[in-house]
Amino acid sequence: MTPSTASSGPGAPGLDIPVVTVAPGGTATTSLTVRNDSDIVEAYSLEAVGDCAPWTTVEPARVSLYPGTSETVTIRLEPPRSPEIRAGELPLAIRVLPTEHPDAVRVPETIVHIEAFHELRTELRPRRRRGWLRGRYRLAVRNEGNTPVRVGFTPGQAGEELAFTFNPAEPKLEPGESVEVGLRVRTGKPVWFGSPVVWPFTLATAETRDQDETQPDETAERPPQDAEFVQIPIFPIWLLAVLAALLALLLAWFTLVRPAVRSAAKEAANEVVQPRPTPAGEQGGSGQAPGTGSGGPSASPDGQDNKGNGPAAGGEGTSPGNGTTPGDGTTVGGGQQSSATIDLKTSSGETGPGTYQVPEKHVFGVTDIVVANFQGDEGVLTISFGDRKITTIALETFRNQDYHWVTPIRIPANDTVTMEVTCTKPGTPATGRRAQGCHEVLNVSGVLIRTEQ
Repeated sequence: MTPSTASSGPGAPGLDIPVVTVAPGGTATTSLTVRNDSDIVEAYSLEAVGDCAPWTTVEPARVSLYPGTSETVTIRLEPPRSPEIRAGELPLAIRVLPTEHPDAVRVPETIVHIEAFHELRTELRPRRRRGWLRGRYRLAVRNEGNTPVRVGFTPGQAGEELAFTFNPAEPKLEPGESVEVGLRVRTGKPVWFGSPVVWPFTLATAETRDQDETQPDETAERPPQDAEFVQIPIFPIWLLAVLAALLALLLAWFTLVRPAVRSAAKEAANEVVQPRPTPAGEQGGSGQAPGTGSGGPSASPDGQDNKGNGPAAGGEGTSPGNGTTPGDGTTVGGGQQSSATIDLKTSSGETGPGTYQVPEKHVFGVTDIVVANFQGDEGVLTISFGDRKITTIALETFRNQDYHWVTPIRIPANDTVTMEVTCTKPGTPATGRRAQGCHEVLNVSGVLIRTEQ
């Protein structure tokens, strides 16, 4: 570029700078001719001033001229590629300072046209997101160019199963400005069971550059970024195995275990409530068990009444088969179930016994006794088998009491079962009136076995 020259007064150089155009990140040069129109030798210092000074250099920065001579210097412009160097026109000024006549300083100016450049930086974070129905991403956008732009987003997905939402949708950015855009990705249907489903998608960023009114806006699209959304199932795969195991256990319970348990419980209940079997011949003609009276005092096997309305003697009989009982001789029969009842009434303040005598040539194996204090009398009751005292009970502590033995207690022939009652205070029966005396009932059950001495 060849500048024109101009004349000045004494000591003043002739200066002129042409207009220059430069692109950020590039280099442009122009020239300036300095002429000494004074009548002395003069040295000139040259320095760039103004907005372009940081990236403008003058070569050489100092010249010395004889009167009437000139020299051309080079002005080099190297603006950096930065959003701070805005596109448009900037003034360029060079200060020329004479050494001998500093008051004759000159500052020639010109215009520098800064060309526009565009650079949009985008980053999607994260590139992979997991979720049941939706995933959230963050898109960082920064305008690294030197002109304002409006940013738009274009998502892409092969099957169009995903929906995309941006917030904000089309941000406008000045040079050097940045924004963080929220991206929400959503699927239409959930995955209930099975493996995760991977949905890959792309995201392209487009920048629209504002032009003047005579030209349409220019749009440039950046290369797309790859990302993916991993849709996880609502119920994990291991839950299916747990549910299947639980279902199998339920089926096994209702089809196998429960019927068996109910059957075993039913059998156990039947065994508990099942009455003791009665051998043939035990029932008498009147339907009563042998040895049980039909009312009133009972008689012992020898036909004599016992004191206190003595017990009813159990009957005797035989059952098929023979056996031997150690110490008791040979049995004629295997024995039969038998029971005897002692019904004892005692006056207040007295002690009275009631007995049952085992018949001759018999052994009575006692397995169960039941004693009843139905009036609620007070006193003491003692039960003895022969010379053996079985138990002593306070009458006021019970209304009904029972005892049972797995191994029968054997009572030999002519020996007795004795119930002795000491009546301290008669109780009140169901009639509601206090009784005149105590009244207790003892029932003895077991096996009556016939022996032969």
